[in-house]
Amino acid sequence: MKLSADLSAFSARLGHSFSSPEHLVRAVTHASISSASRPDNQRLEFLGDRVLGLVIAEALLKADDKAAEGQLAPRFNAMVRKEACAAVAREIDLGAVLKLGRSEMMSGGRRKEALLGDAMEAVLAAVYLDGGLEAVRRVILRHWDGALKSVDEDARDAKTALQEWAQARRQPPPVYVETGRSGPDHAPLFTIEVRLQSGERQSAQATSKRAAEQAAAAALLARLEPET
Repeated sequence: MKLSADLSAFSARLGHSFSSPEHLVRAVTHASISSASRPDNQRLEFLGDRVLGLVIAEALLKADDKAAEGQLAPRFNAMVRKEACAAVAREIDLGAVLKLGRSEMMSGGRRKEALLGDAMEAVLAAVYLDGGLEAVRRVILRHWDGALKSVDEDARDAKTALQEWAQARRQPPPVYVETGRSGPDHAPLFTIEVRLQSGERQSAQATSKRAAEQAAAAALLARLEPET
């Protein structure tokens, strides 16, 4: 099998030359277009998630040999969560080479955060199967390098930090409510409001509910933390 021109260009952006191109072809094949002769990338996502976790955990240990587990865990979560994978996918334009069914394409699948994150994990698995651990380690360290250098000392996501803020004050967990949705179906804009039992509220907008929840939590924390 020979890679198409667009996949060859993607392979160059990724930084890995595939000995067995079928690994990459499967990694970019979404379930919406799969068939008996064209398997999708879901099993590769499963493997890629574990491969990414191993390499990032090792990199974090090497970067800070004095950090306790309680410091490393939030950094690790920040590096491997779906948003981080999707950010790398956008940087190397993975969305442009995804093989999607017509309905998924029409609904903006090439830009969906979860879909991009899953596909990025599948691509990492493809590199691992094609070239082994050293090959995938090179790819991961290349594309996660900026995040590794800038990951915060406390990298808890905003929702977790806000929940801990509430628990410390004997409040129940924050509640997230969708208060609005606008834009076309293929590119919706969600408005989410986070509410605390004590009455504090904050809204934010994003192109996914998860991102809007994180943004609302971060905005509310920015208001609350000076008071703590």
